[in-house]
Amino acid sequence: MAAAGPPSSLRGAPCRLLLALAVFSFACEACKKVIFQTPSTLEADKMLGRVNFGECLRSADLIQSSDPDFRVLRDGSVYTASAVVLSDGRRSFTIWLSDTKKQTQKEINVLLEPQKKVLRKRHAKETVLRRSKRRWAPIPCSMQENSLGPFPLFLQQVQSDAAQNYTVFYAISGRGVDQEPLNLFFIEKDTGNLYCTRPVDREEYDVFDLIAYASTADGYSADLPLPLPIRVEDENDNHPVFTEQVYKFEVPESSRLGTTVGVVCATDRDEPDTMHTRLKYSILEQTPRSPGLFAVHPATGTITMVAQYLDREVVDKYKLIMKVQDMDGQFFGLVGTSTCLITVADSNDNSPVFKQSTYETSVEENTYNVEILRLPVEDKDLVNSANWRANFTILKGNENGHFKITTDKETNEGVLCVVKPLDYEENQKVDLEIGVSNEAPFTRDLALRTPTNRAVVTVHVRNQDEGPECKPAAQYVQIKENSAVGSRMDGYKAYDPETKSSSGIRYKKLHDPNGWIAIDEISGSIQTSKILDREAATPRNDFYNVTVLAIDQDGRSCTGTLAVSIEDVNDNAPEIRQDYVTICKPKMGYADISAFDADEPIHGAPFYFSLANPSPEVNKIWTLSKVNDTAARLSYRKNAEVKEYYIPVTVKDRAGQSATKTLRVNLCDCTHPSQCLAAVRSVGVSLGKWAILAILLGIALLFSVLLTLVCGVVGARNKKRFPEDLAQQNLIISNTEAPGDDKVCSANGFMTQTVNNSSQGFCGTLGPGMKNGGLETIEMVKGGHHTLDSCRGHHHTLDSRGGHADMDNSRYMYSEWHSFTQPRLREKLHLYNQNEDHLSSQDYVLSYHYEGRGSPGGSVGCCSEKQEEESLDFLNHLGAKFTALAETCTKR
Repeated sequence: MAAAGPPSSLRGAPCRLLLALAVFSFACEACKKVIFQTPSTLEADKMLGRVNFGECLRSADLIQSSDPDFRVLRDGSVYTASAVVLSDGRRSFTIWLSDTKKQTQKEINVLLEPQKKVLRKRHAKETVLRRSKRRWAPIPCSMQENSLGPFPLFLQQVQSDAAQNYTVFYAISGRGVDQEPLNLFFIEKDTGNLYCTRPVDREEYDVFDLIAYASTADGYSADLPLPLPIRVEDENDNHPVFTEQVYKFEVPESSRLGTTVGVVCATDRDEPDTMHTRLKYSILEQTPRSPGLFAVHPATGTITMVAQYLDREVVDKYKLIMKVQDMDGQFFGLVGTSTCLITVADSNDNSPVFKQSTYETSVEENTYNVEILRLPVEDKDLVNSANWRANFTILKGNENGHFKITTDKETNEGVLCVVKPLDYEENQKVDLEIGVSNEAPFTRDLALRTPTNRAVVTVHVRNQDEGPECKPAAQYVQIKENSAVGSRMDGYKAYDPETKSSSGIRYKKLHDPNGWIAIDEISGSIQTSKILDREAATPRNDFYNVTVLAIDQDGRSCTGTLAVSIEDVNDNAPEIRQDYVTICKPKMGYADISAFDADEPIHGAPFYFSLANPSPEVNKIWTLSKVNDTAARLSYRKNAEVKEYYIPVTVKDRAGQSATKTLRVNLCDCTHPSQCLAAVRSVGVSLGKWAILAILLGIALLFSVLLTLVCGVVGARNKKRFPEDLAQQNLIISNTEAPGDDKVCSANGFMTQTVNNSSQGFCGTLGPGMKNGGLETIEMVKGGHHTLDSCRGHHHTLDSRGGHADMDNSRYMYSEWHSFTQPRLREKLHLYNQNEDHLSSQDYVLSYHYEGRGSPGGSVGCCSEKQEEESLDFLNHLGAKFTALAETCTKR
């Protein structure tokens, strides 16, 4: 008989054997040598014999063979993995036993030798034996659990056909023999009788898979090991047990017939799918007993409703004693019990009910935000739940919004309040219909059979002696502006709410922003106390509000507003917005001017612009053209002279109101109007009183200094006089421009040079006459734009009289020269007064960029030392080229 081989991982592979052996760090111990006698030719899957691992290493969990042609099972059986031929009659291999937990390893040497058959001698008279039926096969065997014996209990006999030819010894292995539970079964070695030594519990061991072996005395077995299962027959020795001792379920009281409440479940340890485990459920007892509302399915344990309705308000909890019985509920079956607690959850199956159907209350007129009535209700549902809390609604009678009803969370009462004053004269009684419901919706059936609960509340309004009524609070009147003082018209009216009359009511003005209105104390009519100006009212386009106080004979009062609408009159002419205009020539060819009118738009734009009686010069140069309804364009001709002009402009609205304004127009030679504005500001600086006082003090100080000098000069003349030509003898006329210069530029752009008491102007000549202390004429050479460098490069030769030897015949007068140079000098000063970002700077000092150190020329800034400028020490530190030049000149 063939048997299944071991898994491929156990088949011999040298590398795996070495890897397994590497786990252990100690030498292997050799056990007893085993010898098997086998035929010279072995078939595959042929059992060679059995090795007793218990004598070598019982705890081995890894068994391996060194020869891949042989495999070893865990019970020690040795099989051929493939067909083997013993060529020399012998073959050996090693079995390795390893305990990986204890890190222990041992080996068993197996030797295969040719089989030595000892045949029983057959006498001539003996007949030939015929093969009988083999009995080496699995024999069905069973035993009853919890058997009473006697023990050892005979189970069956195992026999092998090999016993006819050999002396066969029988053995068994498996659970119950050499595995837990140990020594439960044993077999007689010679007879093959199998016995059980003690009772067995099927719930612990339901079957024992034994293996029977038949082998000769030398260990050779001609038959495969025989699987020998021993089945333990079940006995109904276990009671069914519920999974829980106490089940807790909850079911709404509005549940219908057939609603599932919960499921109970029990288990039985006996053999499944037998009568021992066929369970049946039932209800032993229900508390309270009546009425019976629940049932349980006998097979599934599902508890369901069997009555139409539950009522939590009658019974809120039920207790069931559940029973389960095996043997399908037969009387001899075993029984288990459990408790089931069912809580009835509240549903909104009870509507709130008013304790009364009608209520009456009263309230005084003109009172509000007061509580006038409480409406109690009854509800059987669970207190303080959504099924119990009430919602009140005013169904009828509150169309004007005088009432509001809310719920008191503590008492569940409806609280009726007045939120808007009632008027006795309008209505002395109000009937309200109030409905009530719960926060949670009613159950479906209850909603169909129970209408909304309602109650009627009658509210009586009590009369109150009231003061005058200012209705409406704002009353309107229209007055034309510029109306004559004393103009009368209707004013404010208040009424007695009971008599609907205005008699006996006096009026008083509480607030009038501008004091324009006077009010008659008896009639409430108004008259103008001043001329009304719509443009002076704030806000201009809104009503002019006057607050009025109305007082009755008992001193009660009310306050109202008289809204006066001031009708506009065309009493304002349009006005030009600009006073001063700057036009840069030739970059800008025009300037736009605009106008506005304080009157209503109907008396305003479109505006008409025109020149008003201009002078011939203005009329010849300037023209006006329309831009839009509120603006005009002022343009000039190309031949216009650069200067300021005064241009009268008339603007007229659509109704003919007009006004004339003289514009100051600055036609400027510039690139941006801001340049001209800066120049105007520098010219038009005004001095304050403290500045004038400081100037006067400075002049007085200057005169005192001059007086001291005059006294000193007179005293010096009396002592010692120097020749007049002493200064002339020491003067040196030279064209050298360094290190000093005898020309000085003043802050206003002029340069003066003093030689022999004569003066020379900027690129021109100051005439004679300076000796006499007077300035006769100032002339400028006719020409264009000379720079400071050109002046420094051009030297004049002075005669003994201080005049010029060579003069140009074309000359300008001082006034022409001033008007020509002044705007250009201002433009240059404006540009110098800007920083690198073209923004106005605080002073005239320009910042220089850092250009590095080590310049031999020194600094050109204003901070250079005078000694450094006048010293000639630099001649001693000339470069190498100048030294070579000096040596050459010296040799010559």
